[in-house]
Amino acid sequence: MLYAGVDWASRSHELAVVDSNGQVVTNFGFAHSEQGVLGMLGRLAALAPPEEIRVAIERPNGLLVERLLAAGHGVYPVHPNAFAAARPRWGASRAKSDPGDAYRLADYLRTDGHRLRLLQPAEPYLAELRALCRLRDIHQKACMAASNQLGSLLELYWPGARYLFAHLHSPVALAFLTRYPTPESAAHLGEGRMAIFLKREGYSGRRSASELVERLREAPQPISPLDPEILAVLVEAQVGLLRTLRGTLADLEAALKVRLAGCEKARLLASLPRVGEVNLAQIVAEVGPILERAESVELVSAEVGASPVTRASGGYRNVSFRHACNTKARKALTTFADNSRRASPWAAEVYRRARERGCRHPHAIRILTRAWLRVIWACWHSGRPYDPAHHGVTRPLILAEGLT
Repeated sequence: MLYAGVDWASRSHELAVVDSNGQVVTNFGFAHSEQGVLGMLGRLAALAPPEEIRVAIERPNGLLVERLLAAGHGVYPVHPNAFAAARPRWGASRAKSDPGDAYRLADYLRTDGHRLRLLQPAEPYLAELRALCRLRDIHQKACMAASNQLGSLLELYWPGARYLFAHLHSPVALAFLTRYPTPESAAHLGEGRMAIFLKREGYSGRRSASELVERLREAPQPISPLDPEILAVLVEAQVGLLRTLRGTLADLEAALKVRLAGCEKARLLASLPRVGEVNLAQIVAEVGPILERAESVELVSAEVGASPVTRASGGYRNVSFRHACNTKARKALTTFADNSRRASPWAAEVYRRARERGCRHPHAIRILTRAWLRVIWACWHSGRPYDPAHHGVTRPLILAEGLT
Protein backbone atom coordinates (compact mmCIF):
# COMPACT_ATOMS: atom_id res chain seq x y z
CA MET A 1 0.00 0.00 0.00
CA LEU A 2 1.22 3.50 -0.90
CA TYR A 3 0.20 6.75 0.75
CA ALA A 4 -0.01 10.09 -1.04
CA GLY A 5 -0.41 13.58 0.33
CA VAL A 6 -1.59 16.56 -1.73
CA ASP A 7 -0.92 20.12 -0.65
CA TRP A 8 -3.72 21.92 -2.44
CA ALA A 9 -3.53 25.48 -3.82
CA SER A 10 -5.50 27.52 -6.33
CA ARG A 11 -2.97 27.46 -9.21
CA SER A 12 -0.65 24.53 -8.50
CA HIS A 13 -0.36 21.59 -6.13
CA GLU A 14 2.38 19.51 -4.54
CA LEU A 15 2.15 15.72 -4.17
CA ALA A 16 4.29 13.25 -2.23
CA VAL A 17 4.03 9.46 -2.06
CA VAL A 18 5.48 7.32 0.73
CA ASP A 19 5.54 3.56 1.22
CA SER A 20 4.43 1.58 4.27
CA ASN A 21 7.78 2.31 5.96
CA GLY A 22 7.50 6.07 5.48
CA GLN A 23 10.15 6.24 2.76
CA VAL A 24 9.50 8.77 0.01
CA VAL A 25 8.71 7.05 -3.27
CA THR A 26 8.20 10.21 -5.32
CA ASN A 27 7.27 13.84 -4.97
CA PHE A 28 6.41 16.42 -7.61
CA GLY A 29 4.33 19.48 -8.33
CA PHE A 30 1.63 19.86 -10.95
CA ALA A 31 -0.47 22.70 -12.31
CA HIS A 32 -4.19 23.10 -11.67
CA SER A 33 -5.04 22.40 -15.30
CA GLU A 34 -6.40 19.48 -17.28
CA GLN A 35 -2.94 18.57 -18.48
CA GLY A 36 -1.53 18.86 -14.97
CA VAL A 37 -4.23 16.71 -13.38
CA LEU A 38 -3.98 14.05 -16.11
CA GLY A 39 -0.23 13.99 -15.71
CA MET A 40 -0.55 13.56 -11.93
CA LEU A 41 -3.03 10.69 -12.30
CA GLY A 42 -0.78 9.05 -14.89
CA ARG A 43 2.26 9.21 -12.64
CA LEU A 44 0.30 7.70 -9.77
CA ALA A 45 -1.02 4.93 -12.04
CA ALA A 46 2.56 4.08 -13.01
CA LEU A 47 3.39 3.43 -9.35
CA ALA A 48 0.48 1.13 -8.47
CA PRO A 49 -3.20 0.53 -9.23
CA PRO A 50 -5.44 3.36 -7.91
CA GLU A 51 -7.00 1.16 -5.20
CA GLU A 52 -3.53 0.65 -3.73
CA ILE A 53 -2.75 4.38 -3.40
CA ARG A 54 -4.57 6.26 -0.67
CA VAL A 55 -4.58 10.04 -0.81
CA ALA A 56 -4.77 12.60 2.02
CA ILE A 57 -5.82 16.18 1.30
CA GLU A 58 -6.88 19.12 3.46
CA ARG A 59 -10.33 19.54 1.91
CA PRO A 60 -13.38 17.31 1.48
CA ASN A 61 -14.54 18.57 -1.92
CA GLY A 62 -13.47 20.33 -5.08
CA LEU A 63 -12.45 19.42 -8.61
CA LEU A 64 -9.19 17.76 -7.61
CA VAL A 65 -10.92 15.60 -4.99
CA GLU A 66 -13.55 14.54 -7.53
CA ARG A 67 -10.89 13.60 -10.09
CA LEU A 68 -9.04 11.46 -7.54
CA LEU A 69 -12.27 9.72 -6.54
CA ALA A 70 -13.24 9.13 -10.17
CA ALA A 71 -9.82 7.57 -10.82
CA GLY A 72 -10.46 5.03 -8.06
CA HIS A 73 -8.22 6.37 -5.29
CA GLY A 74 -9.30 6.25 -1.67
CA VAL A 75 -9.40 9.91 -0.57
CA TYR A 76 -9.16 10.90 3.09
CA PRO A 77 -9.90 14.54 3.99
CA VAL A 78 -7.76 15.85 6.85
CA HIS A 79 -9.06 18.72 8.95
CA PRO A 80 -6.53 21.59 8.97
CA ASN A 81 -6.76 21.90 12.76
CA ALA A 82 -5.97 18.21 13.28
CA PHE A 83 -3.07 18.42 10.84
CA ALA A 84 -1.71 21.57 12.50
CA ALA A 85 -1.83 19.87 15.90
CA ALA A 86 0.18 16.94 14.52
CA ARG A 87 3.00 19.08 13.04
CA PRO A 88 5.37 18.82 16.05
CA ARG A 89 5.87 15.09 15.39
CA TRP A 90 7.97 16.02 12.32
CA GLY A 91 10.12 18.54 14.19
CA ALA A 92 9.90 21.51 16.51
CA SER A 93 11.26 24.13 14.13
CA ARG A 94 7.84 24.88 12.64
CA ALA A 95 9.40 25.01 9.19
CA LYS A 96 6.77 25.01 6.45
CA SER A 97 6.84 24.43 2.71
CA ASP A 98 4.35 23.07 0.20
CA PRO A 99 6.42 19.95 -0.68
CA GLY A 100 7.04 19.40 3.04
CA ASP A 101 3.31 19.60 3.79
CA ALA A 102 2.57 17.10 1.03
CA TYR A 103 5.04 14.66 2.62
CA ARG A 104 3.60 15.23 6.11
CA LEU A 105 0.07 14.59 4.84
CA ALA A 106 1.16 11.33 3.23
CA ASP A 107 2.98 10.25 6.39
CA TYR A 108 0.02 11.30 8.56
CA LEU A 109 -2.25 9.12 6.44
CA ARG A 110 0.21 6.21 6.80
CA THR A 111 0.27 6.38 10.60
CA ASP A 112 -3.22 7.72 11.42
CA GLY A 113 -5.29 6.60 8.45
CA HIS A 114 -7.45 4.42 10.71
CA ARG A 115 -8.64 7.61 12.42
CA LEU A 116 -9.64 9.32 9.18
CA ARG A 117 -12.89 8.98 7.28
CA LEU A 118 -12.81 7.60 3.75
CA LEU A 119 -14.53 10.04 1.45
CA GLN A 120 -17.39 8.63 -0.59
CA PRO A 121 -18.47 10.20 -3.89
CA ALA A 122 -21.83 11.91 -3.54
CA GLU A 123 -24.85 10.54 -5.35
CA PRO A 124 -25.59 12.67 -8.44
CA TYR A 125 -29.04 13.70 -7.21
CA LEU A 126 -27.59 14.79 -3.84
CA ALA A 127 -24.85 16.78 -5.55
CA GLU A 128 -27.42 18.52 -7.75
CA LEU A 129 -29.68 19.34 -4.81
CA ARG A 130 -26.74 20.60 -2.78
CA ALA A 131 -25.56 22.88 -5.60
CA LEU A 132 -29.05 24.35 -6.00
CA CYS A 133 -29.56 24.81 -2.25
CA ARG A 134 -26.20 26.47 -1.70
CA LEU A 135 -26.58 28.88 -4.61
CA ARG A 136 -30.07 29.73 -3.38
CA ASP A 137 -28.64 30.51 0.06
CA ILE A 138 -26.05 32.79 -1.53
CA HIS A 139 -28.71 34.66 -3.50
CA GLN A 140 -30.95 34.91 -0.45
CA LYS A 141 -28.14 36.48 1.58
CA ALA A 142 -27.44 38.85 -1.30
CA CYS A 143 -31.14 39.76 -1.41
CA MET A 144 -31.20 40.54 2.32
CA ALA A 145 -27.99 42.57 1.99
CA ALA A 146 -29.45 44.56 -0.90
CA SER A 147 -32.66 45.11 1.10
CA ASN A 148 -30.66 46.39 4.07
CA GLN A 149 -28.68 48.72 1.81
CA LEU A 150 -31.89 50.09 0.35
CA GLY A 151 -33.25 50.56 3.87
CA SER A 152 -30.18 52.56 4.90
CA LEU A 153 -30.55 54.76 1.82
CA LEU A 154 -34.23 55.44 2.52
CA GLU A 155 -33.57 56.06 6.21
CA LEU A 156 -31.39 59.00 5.25
CA TYR A 157 -33.25 60.50 2.30
CA TRP A 158 -36.80 59.03 2.04
CA PRO A 159 -37.83 58.02 5.60
CA GLY A 160 -41.50 57.88 4.76
CA ALA A 161 -41.02 54.94 2.39
CA ARG A 162 -38.67 53.08 4.75
CA TYR A 163 -41.35 51.62 7.03
CA LEU A 164 -44.38 51.97 4.79
CA PHE A 165 -44.59 48.21 4.15
CA ALA A 166 -43.47 45.27 6.27
CA HIS A 167 -40.60 44.22 3.97
CA LEU A 168 -38.66 46.38 1.54
CA HIS A 169 -38.03 43.40 -0.75
CA SER A 170 -41.76 42.63 -1.07
CA PRO A 171 -43.32 43.16 -4.53
CA VAL A 172 -45.62 45.94 -3.31
CA ALA A 173 -42.74 47.86 -1.69
CA LEU A 174 -40.62 47.58 -4.82
CA ALA A 175 -43.54 48.67 -6.97
CA PHE A 176 -44.12 51.70 -4.71
CA LEU A 177 -40.48 52.76 -4.89
CA THR A 178 -40.48 52.34 -8.66
CA ARG A 179 -43.51 54.65 -8.90
CA TYR A 180 -42.45 57.02 -6.10
CA PRO A 181 -38.63 56.93 -5.78
CA THR A 182 -38.39 60.33 -4.02
CA PRO A 183 -40.44 62.36 -1.54
CA GLU A 184 -41.09 64.89 -4.29
CA SER A 185 -42.67 62.25 -6.54
CA ALA A 186 -45.12 61.38 -3.74
CA ALA A 187 -45.90 64.95 -2.80
CA HIS A 188 -49.41 64.79 -4.31
CA LEU A 189 -50.10 61.19 -3.29
CA GLY A 190 -53.44 61.13 -1.51
CA GLU A 191 -55.73 58.49 -0.13
CA GLY A 192 -57.50 57.96 -3.47
CA ARG A 193 -54.33 57.45 -5.48
CA MET A 194 -52.91 55.21 -2.77
CA ALA A 195 -56.06 53.06 -2.83
CA ILE A 196 -55.82 52.70 -6.61
CA PHE A 197 -52.13 51.78 -6.36
CA LEU A 198 -52.77 49.16 -3.65
CA LYS A 199 -55.59 47.58 -5.63
CA ARG A 200 -53.50 47.43 -8.78
CA GLU A 201 -50.61 45.75 -6.93
CA GLY A 202 -52.84 43.27 -5.10
CA TYR A 203 -51.85 44.54 -1.66
CA SER A 204 -53.01 42.12 1.02
CA GLY A 205 -51.78 43.95 4.12
CA ARG A 206 -54.00 44.99 6.98
CA ARG A 207 -53.43 48.73 6.71
CA SER A 208 -55.81 50.94 4.81
CA ALA A 209 -54.79 53.49 2.20
CA SER A 210 -55.45 56.33 4.64
CA GLU A 211 -53.17 54.74 7.27
CA LEU A 212 -50.35 54.33 4.78
CA VAL A 213 -50.67 57.94 3.56
CA GLU A 214 -50.63 59.10 7.18
CA ARG A 215 -47.39 57.17 7.72
CA LEU A 216 -45.80 59.01 4.83
CA ARG A 217 -46.87 62.40 6.17
CA GLU A 218 -45.77 61.70 9.76
CA ALA A 219 -42.28 60.50 8.81
CA PRO A 220 -39.35 62.76 9.80
CA GLN A 221 -37.80 64.92 7.13
CA PRO A 222 -34.09 64.61 6.18
CA ILE A 223 -31.87 67.54 7.11
CA SER A 224 -29.66 67.32 4.01
CA PRO A 225 -31.81 65.93 1.20
CA LEU A 226 -30.25 64.78 -2.04
CA ASP A 227 -31.14 66.19 -5.40
CA PRO A 228 -34.35 64.34 -6.46
CA GLU A 229 -32.79 63.17 -9.73
CA ILE A 230 -29.79 61.68 -7.92
CA LEU A 231 -31.97 60.04 -5.27
CA ALA A 232 -34.20 58.57 -7.97
CA VAL A 233 -31.15 57.04 -9.69
CA LEU A 234 -29.93 55.53 -6.42
CA VAL A 235 -33.31 54.11 -5.42
CA GLU A 236 -34.09 52.74 -8.88
CA ALA A 237 -30.66 51.05 -9.06
CA GLN A 238 -31.18 49.33 -5.72
CA VAL A 239 -34.76 48.39 -6.57
CA GLY A 240 -33.55 46.91 -9.88
CA LEU A 241 -30.96 44.84 -8.02
CA LEU A 242 -33.61 43.51 -5.64
CA ARG A 243 -35.93 42.63 -8.50
CA THR A 244 -33.13 40.71 -10.22
CA LEU A 245 -32.27 38.80 -7.05
CA ARG A 246 -35.91 37.96 -6.43
CA GLY A 247 -36.13 36.65 -9.97
CA THR A 248 -33.06 34.45 -9.62
CA LEU A 249 -34.34 33.17 -6.27
CA ALA A 250 -37.64 32.20 -7.90
CA ASP A 251 -35.82 30.42 -10.74
CA LEU A 252 -33.56 28.52 -8.33
CA GLU A 253 -36.47 27.48 -6.13
CA ALA A 254 -38.44 26.28 -9.16
CA ALA A 255 -35.47 24.16 -10.31
CA LEU A 256 -35.00 22.90 -6.78
CA LYS A 257 -38.63 21.78 -6.52
CA VAL A 258 -38.40 19.93 -9.85
CA ARG A 259 -35.28 18.08 -8.71
CA LEU A 260 -36.82 17.37 -5.31
CA ALA A 261 -39.91 15.82 -6.92
CA GLY A 262 -37.76 13.13 -8.50
CA CYS A 263 -35.85 12.32 -5.30
CA GLU A 264 -36.96 9.09 -3.65
CA LYS A 265 -35.32 9.93 -0.32
CA ALA A 266 -37.21 13.22 -0.13
CA ARG A 267 -40.47 11.27 -0.20
CA LEU A 268 -39.51 9.64 3.10
CA LEU A 269 -39.23 12.99 4.89
CA ALA A 270 -41.85 15.04 3.06
CA SER A 271 -44.46 14.39 5.77
CA LEU A 272 -42.35 15.78 8.60
CA PRO A 273 -44.29 18.54 10.41
CA ARG A 274 -43.84 22.04 9.01
CA VAL A 275 -41.01 21.08 6.65
CA GLY A 276 -41.29 23.19 3.51
CA GLU A 277 -39.94 22.22 0.13
CA VAL A 278 -36.84 24.40 0.42
CA ASN A 279 -36.02 23.19 3.93
CA LEU A 280 -36.67 19.59 2.87
CA ALA A 281 -34.26 19.99 -0.02
CA GLN A 282 -31.65 21.44 2.35
CA ILE A 283 -32.01 18.47 4.73
CA VAL A 284 -31.76 15.91 1.92
CA ALA A 285 -28.82 17.70 0.25
CA GLU A 286 -26.76 18.54 3.34
CA VAL A 287 -27.69 15.80 5.82
CA GLY A 288 -28.32 13.02 3.28
CA PRO A 289 -24.63 12.29 2.52
CA ILE A 290 -23.91 12.15 6.26
CA LEU A 291 -26.79 9.73 6.82
CA GLU A 292 -25.45 7.55 4.01
CA ARG A 293 -21.93 7.16 5.35
CA ALA A 294 -22.39 7.37 9.15
CA GLU A 295 -22.42 4.16 11.15
CA SER A 296 -24.83 5.43 13.80
CA VAL A 297 -27.20 8.28 14.52
CA GLU A 298 -24.84 9.45 17.27
CA LEU A 299 -22.13 10.08 14.67
CA VAL A 300 -24.61 12.02 12.54
CA SER A 301 -25.61 14.10 15.55
CA ALA A 302 -21.97 14.95 16.24
CA GLU A 303 -21.15 15.80 12.63
CA VAL A 304 -24.09 18.18 12.24
CA GLY A 305 -23.29 19.91 15.54
CA ALA A 306 -26.40 18.80 17.43
CA SER A 307 -24.35 17.05 20.13
CA PRO A 308 -22.23 19.03 22.60
CA VAL A 309 -18.53 18.57 23.26
CA THR A 310 -17.61 17.17 26.68
CA ARG A 311 -14.23 17.88 28.25
CA ALA A 312 -13.50 15.94 31.43
CA SER A 313 -10.26 15.53 33.36
CA GLY A 314 -10.05 14.52 37.01
CA GLY A 315 -12.66 16.56 38.85
CA TYR A 316 -13.12 18.95 35.93
CA ARG A 317 -16.01 18.47 33.53
CA ASN A 318 -17.33 20.92 30.97
CA VAL A 319 -20.01 20.48 28.30
CA SER A 320 -19.91 23.11 25.57
CA PHE A 321 -21.19 24.05 22.14
CA ARG A 322 -19.72 22.10 19.20
CA HIS A 323 -18.08 24.52 16.76
CA ALA A 324 -16.36 21.97 14.49
CA CYS A 325 -19.22 20.57 12.45
CA ASN A 326 -21.08 20.79 9.15
CA THR A 327 -22.68 24.19 9.70
CA LYS A 328 -24.94 23.99 6.63
CA ALA A 329 -26.39 20.68 7.81
CA ARG A 330 -26.90 22.10 11.30
CA LYS A 331 -28.72 25.14 9.95
CA ALA A 332 -31.02 22.97 7.82
CA LEU A 333 -31.91 20.70 10.76
CA THR A 334 -32.32 23.39 13.41
CA THR A 335 -34.55 25.41 11.07
CA PHE A 336 -36.79 22.38 10.67
CA ALA A 337 -36.72 21.57 14.41
CA ASP A 338 -37.72 25.13 15.33
CA ASN A 339 -40.63 25.06 12.89
CA SER A 340 -41.74 21.55 13.89
CA ARG A 341 -42.57 22.49 17.49
CA ARG A 342 -45.42 24.64 16.17
CA ALA A 343 -47.09 21.66 14.48
CA SER A 344 -46.01 18.58 16.46
CA PRO A 345 -47.17 18.14 20.09
CA TRP A 346 -44.25 15.80 20.70
CA ALA A 347 -41.71 18.33 19.42
CA ALA A 348 -43.33 21.08 21.47
CA GLU A 349 -43.10 18.89 24.58
CA VAL A 350 -39.41 18.08 24.01
CA TYR A 351 -38.69 21.79 23.58
CA ARG A 352 -40.76 22.77 26.63
CA ARG A 353 -38.98 20.29 28.90
CA ALA A 354 -35.60 21.52 27.72
CA ARG A 355 -36.57 25.11 28.50
CA GLU A 356 -37.84 24.11 31.94
CA ARG A 357 -34.43 22.58 32.68
CA GLY A 358 -32.91 26.01 32.12
CA CYS A 359 -31.76 25.61 28.51
CA ARG A 360 -31.71 28.73 26.38
CA HIS A 361 -33.64 28.70 23.10
CA PRO A 362 -30.72 27.67 20.81
CA HIS A 363 -29.74 24.88 23.22
CA ALA A 364 -33.32 23.61 23.42
CA ILE A 365 -33.55 23.58 19.62
CA ARG A 366 -30.37 21.50 19.37
CA ILE A 367 -31.85 19.03 21.88
CA LEU A 368 -34.98 18.81 19.74
CA THR A 369 -32.77 18.41 16.65
CA ARG A 370 -31.08 15.36 18.20
CA ALA A 371 -34.51 13.87 18.91
CA TRP A 372 -35.65 14.44 15.33
CA LEU A 373 -32.41 12.98 13.97
CA ARG A 374 -33.33 9.59 15.41
CA VAL A 375 -36.63 9.75 13.55
CA ILE A 376 -34.96 10.89 10.31
CA TRP A 377 -32.32 8.15 10.66
CA ALA A 378 -35.03 5.50 11.03
CA CYS A 379 -36.97 6.76 8.01
CA TRP A 380 -33.84 7.09 5.85
CA HIS A 381 -32.52 3.59 6.53
CA SER A 382 -35.83 1.72 6.76
CA GLY A 383 -37.30 3.23 3.61
CA ARG A 384 -40.56 4.06 5.41
CA PRO A 385 -41.99 7.60 5.15
CA TYR A 386 -42.53 9.49 8.39
CA ASP A 387 -45.97 8.88 9.84
CA PRO A 388 -46.96 10.42 13.23
CA ALA A 389 -49.24 7.41 13.83
CA HIS A 390 -46.18 5.13 13.77
CA HIS A 391 -44.06 7.49 15.86
CA GLY A 392 -44.68 5.75 19.18
CA VAL A 393 -43.85 8.60 21.55
CA THR A 394 -46.26 10.96 19.80
CA ARG A 395 -49.41 8.84 20.23
CA PRO A 396 -50.30 9.88 23.80
CA LEU A 397 -49.72 13.53 22.90
CA ILE A 398 -51.75 13.25 19.71
CA LEU A 399 -54.65 11.75 21.66
CA ALA A 400 -54.34 14.43 24.34
CA GLU A 401 -54.47 17.16 21.71
CA GLY A 402 -57.46 15.56 20.01
CA LEU A 403 -55.70 15.42 16.68
CA THR A 404 -56.72 11.90 15.67
